Amino acid sequence: MSNLKHDNHDHFHDHDHSHGGKTEVILFYAGLGAFLIALFVSAGTLKSTLYIASLVLSGYHIIIEGFLDTVKQTMKRKKFMPNIHILMTLAAIGAVIIGEYMEAALLILIFGGAHFLEHYAEDKSNKEITNLIKINPTTARRLKGNGKTEIVDVAELQVGDKLSVLNGDQIPTDGIVISGSSSVDQSSITGESIPVEKKAGDNLYGSTMNGAGTLVMEVTKDNSDTVISKIIELVSQTQNNISKTAVFIKKVEPIYVTIVLLLTPVFFLLGFTVFQWSSYDSFYRTMVFLIATSPCALAVTDIPATLSAISNLAKRGVLFKGGSYLSNLSDLTAVAFDKTGTLTTGKPVVTEAYFGNEVTGAQQKEFEEIIVSMESKSNHPLAQAIIKHYSDIVPTDFEVENIIGVGLIATSGKTTYKIGKPASYHVIPKDIKKQTDVFEREGKTVVYFGTEKKVLALLAIQDVPKKTSKAAIKYFKDENIHTVMLTGDAKRTGEAIGRQLDIDEVRGNVMPEEKASIISELKETYPVMAMVGDGVNDAPALVTADIGIAMGEGTDIAIDVADAVLMKNDLSKLTYTHKLAKKLRKVVWQNIILALAVVVLLVLSNIIGQMNMTLAVIFHEGSTLAVIFNGLRLLKGVKD
Repeated sequence: MSNLKHDNHDHFHDHDHSHGGKTEVILFYAGLGAFLIALFVSAGTLKSTLYIASLVLSGYHIIIEGFLDTVKQTMKRKKFMPNIHILMTLAAIGAVIIGEYMEAALLILIFGGAHFLEHYAEDKSNKEITNLIKINPTTARRLKGNGKTEIVDVAELQVGDKLSVLNGDQIPTDGIVISGSSSVDQSSITGESIPVEKKAGDNLYGSTMNGAGTLVMEVTKDNSDTVISKIIELVSQTQNNISKTAVFIKKVEPIYVTIVLLLTPVFFLLGFTVFQWSSYDSFYRTMVFLIATSPCALAVTDIPATLSAISNLAKRGVLFKGGSYLSNLSDLTAVAFDKTGTLTTGKPVVTEAYFGNEVTGAQQKEFEEIIVSMESKSNHPLAQAIIKHYSDIVPTDFEVENIIGVGLIATSGKTTYKIGKPASYHVIPKDIKKQTDVFEREGKTVVYFGTEKKVLALLAIQDVPKKTSKAAIKYFKDENIHTVMLTGDAKRTGEAIGRQLDIDEVRGNVMPEEKASIISELKETYPVMAMVGDGVNDAPALVTADIGIAMGEGTDIAIDVADAVLMKNDLSKLTYTHKLAKKLRKVVWQNIILALAVVVLLVLSNIIGQMNMTLAVIFHEGSTLAVIFNGLRLLKGVKD
């Protein structure tokens, strides 16, 4: 799995903000003012002086980055490492030498303006991501032993502390509701716009906003382990990880600039000897050549676009650890899903209830009340599923015995009833047996209800697919991306869910340690493999995949090792992300083609004498701005 890193101060143009910050901006505008005044001054020394002042004031940071940064990087890398700025600086100096003061000043002004706009574009993209950091809470209302409240720094909180959260308060840290109820806006974490109702026993996330109710919560995580802390960590990783395209351009840039510097004197000599240009024309066109071949637009084809896409995803609750992973997603050939909690709800539900042929309507109602009353005495997940299915029935309080290996036994009136596995009954009516076979083939768990000797009814229970899962699988199949489900459940159970979702391949009876080896095996056939999971047992597979994607409501370790996190357990977010990754790839290629086309057009026009320095500057820097703004379109994302 690629893990492409870069030094922030080696960032393409090597824009080192330490060179001036606000001073750069003030001097730039001072230079712009001098240029505008010079336009209205009659030809003479004053006019030339104003143009040179404009060049120096508005371009001093460009000149510094051109020469000093080239020297610094050359010494650091122990090989010649020129940057784009040195081409612009040499072109401006050349223009001054031949007396083209206005062109020299205009070149630096427009290049400097594009320089600031590039910073603006990147800052805007970064701002969308780093705004997440600003929502990190700073204080909490801690309840003391005597019942009084004290305001403390969030960093002081410890696991087990009790906190008061008033209406309109920001939830200070991760925890669980002890008492009270309220609606909580979790959009900052999950991207879900509708507030979620919270009551005793429900989880709370730090940085989310409490609604009208008042809550008492217990802290369940250290401050460094909260979801918002992990988001901030993801943000820092995002800004230090760039795509393969960006890495390639970064490596090629100094080589490209070196070649241009070597070709510059060759171009001058060819013009003077082969094309029979005058010495003035040869020099002038050589300066235009320097401007035309500068890879300014090429250098910004990827980064602003990638940051824009990542920031759009962040607002939707999808967090990437870097541009390389988002870029890889556009090449996806297969995606593997964990079953429980990823494709399915992770909570069993009653899908069917079947009562035997001999059971009357009145008896069915009576039996349903007995089933609920018996299951209300059990804390088994299947019991909770049955109670939820019959939520309108109020249980009756009578003695229930839980016999291991058999099930629940209870007496109502003079009859003893039993709820248990099919194996706990020796005689099963034909109609019940027939329905059992049907449901078990569908991968459902069957529970029998009856008297001690006779089965009266059965309940079919299953962990059902999420509503968003089928649409997500269909999307990937439509994109010719192979879909795989990995589950520790019996193969028949997994295949039943697989049929419902129309998944291409199902691997059942998979042990946790086998998932990673299965991903490695699949990668031999499918070059770019993603894994989506939420549990501890998914962590090795998430690491092995080219792109590991964790569900945000999953375990901390899964989130830690993943390359991306869906903060809301919603696979529609994954399909949206793939669409955006494809659009990002398209935008980057549009930018590369535009940048190279403008360079070729300017060079050819210059050779045939149809290009002057002013037009070269306008076309060249215009292409840089076009590339930046094309990338910024991704801040709006794509249509769902």
